[in-house]
Amino acid sequence: MIKTILIIIFIAFYAIFFMPLAFFAFLLSLAGLRKPMSYFIYWVAQCWAFSVIAMTGSKIKVTGIENIPKKDGICFVCNHCGYFDIVLLLAYSRRPFGFIAKKELMLLPFINVWIYMLGGLFIDRRNVRKALRTIDTGVKRIQTGGGMVIFPEGSRSRGRGLLPFHPGSLKLATKAEAIIVPVAIEGSYELFEKNYRVVSVPIKISFLECIPTASIPQEDRKAVLSDRIYTVIKEELDKNSLS
Repeated sequence: MIKTILIIIFIAFYAIFFMPLAFFAFLLSLAGLRKPMSYFIYWVAQCWAFSVIAMTGSKIKVTGIENIPKKDGICFVCNHCGYFDIVLLLAYSRRPFGFIAKKELMLLPFINVWIYMLGGLFIDRRNVRKALRTIDTGVKRIQTGGGMVIFPEGSRSRGRGLLPFHPGSLKLATKAEAIIVPVAIEGSYELFEKNYRVVSVPIKISFLECIPTASIPQEDRKAVLSDRIYTVIKEELDKNSLS
């Protein structure tokens, strides 16, 4: 329990202490230095993520780093085990990225600002028109060379295995004709949410072979692409559980 409390204190301290620096960088990005400042903000968040992971004492195994394109717009499509998935992606993705967050996270002080500065977008799923505008904003970011993360299950699986993908969950990637990098994360649920205290666990992150959506026929981008990504992530998770 002491470890859990210390990590929570560290997360809050880091978010508050480094916010002025990151916010200044964010303002510079609005003034025309978008690309270098986005990498700087990501670097600050990455240092935070590595520090949090180190404090948990967990052993992280990462494979497939070579599958992450170094340039062009990309979309990480990842299973969603628990809260620490974003921390793990911040640490090991090697690319700045934003993600679609439910609008309720806008109410979390400091965390909401960091999500926004990192390129995150808040979505109101109850308002279809607003939700589509949010997706279009994400599409433009990918088309200009940025990165986004999609959790197509729609919610955390919490140890229940890979959940079915929500219909239309890949719309952000397909509309942007992004390069998709499927990601399989195993073990992050046990790190904290299983008992709501931080424990040291083995975690594996697999960045799988990328899929260029631009080369996929329009009629196959909805069901066929979704099934393909679901299959490769599930096969990787099954392989990890057997090893």
